[in-house]
Amino acid sequence: MSTTTEPPATAEGAPTGPAKAAGRGPWRLVLDQLWARGSARFGLVTVGVLVLAAALAGPLSALGGWSPEEFDKRAVDAYLGGMPRGDFGGISTRHWLGVEPITGRDLFARVLHGGQVSLLIAFTATAVVVVAGTLAGVTAGYFGGRTDAVLSRLMDLTMSFPSLIFMIAMMSVAKDVNRILLITLVIGLFTWPGIARVVRGQTLSLKHREYVEAARVGGARSWRILTREILPNVSGPVIAYTTLLIPGMIATEAALSYLGVGVRPPTPSWGQMIAESISQYETDPTYFLIPTAFLFLAVLAFTLLGDALRDILDPRGARS
Repeated sequence: MSTTTEPPATAEGAPTGPAKAAGRGPWRLVLDQLWARGSARFGLVTVGVLVLAAALAGPLSALGGWSPEEFDKRAVDAYLGGMPRGDFGGISTRHWLGVEPITGRDLFARVLHGGQVSLLIAFTATAVVVVAGTLAGVTAGYFGGRTDAVLSRLMDLTMSFPSLIFMIAMMSVAKDVNRILLITLVIGLFTWPGIARVVRGQTLSLKHREYVEAARVGGARSWRILTREILPNVSGPVIAYTTLLIPGMIATEAALSYLGVGVRPPTPSWGQMIAESISQYETDPTYFLIPTAFLFLAVLAFTLLGDALRDILDPRGARS
C-alpha cells in the first residue's frame, strides 16, 4: 500500500512551501522576487512615492500652503538681489523646501507640479513608443517578406537620425502648440525602433513554435494567433523594456526643457527648474540641488526597477 506525504502546515492548517507558491499568480511571484532584492525594493518604493506625490501635487502643495505660481516677496531679501531669507535657500516652516530666488515661489509646490509634468510626459511618451514599437515589431516578425523589409528599413532610417538635434529643431519650429503633447510625439517619433527590434526578434523566434503551428493548422486567423499566441509571449520582455525606457524619457524631457525648447514657463518641470537654477547655484545651491535630487532619484529608481524586471521576466535577454 502506497502512502502520500502531505505538505507541512502552519498552526492554522495552511500549507506552506511549493504548494503555497503554486497557488500564487505569476505577477504575485514577480512582485515577491522584486521585493526580495534590495535594489529593486528601493526602486519600487521610490517610484511609488514619486508617482503618488506627483498625482497628489495639488492637495500636497495646498497642504504646504502655497501654489506653484504664488509669489512670496517676504521670503526673499530685495537688498541682497532677491536671495532667500534664512539658511539653505529659505527652508522654514512656511516653505518646506525653501523658495525660488527673486520671485519667492515655493519650491515644494514647484517640485511636486514639476514632477507631475515630467512624469506625465515620460509615461505618455513611453506608452506611445511601446504601442508603436510593439505593433511594428510584431507585424514585421510575423508576416516577414516585403512587410518585414519595409518596416526594418524604416527602423534603420529612424535610428540613423541624430535624434536630439532633430528634437531640438522640431521643438524650436513649432511654437503655438501644446508643449506637453508636442514633446510626447517628438520623443515617440525617434524612440520606437528600439523596442520594435526587440519585439521583432522575439516574434521571429515564436512564430514557428509548436503551439503557433497548431493554431495555424487549426484554422486560426492571423489576428487570433497574434493576440492569443504571440503577444502574450512577448509581454515579459516588453514590460521589462518599458520600465527601462521611462528613465530615458525623464532625462530626455529634462534635457529639452534645460535647453529651452521643452516645457515653457510658467508650467514647471524638473528640467526647466534646473535650467533656471544654473545662474543661482553659487549663491543659492539649494535651489539647484532640490530639483536635481528629485530627477536623480526618479531616474535611479526606474533604472533599478527596470534592471530587476529584465532579470526576472527576460533572463535570456539579461545575459546577452
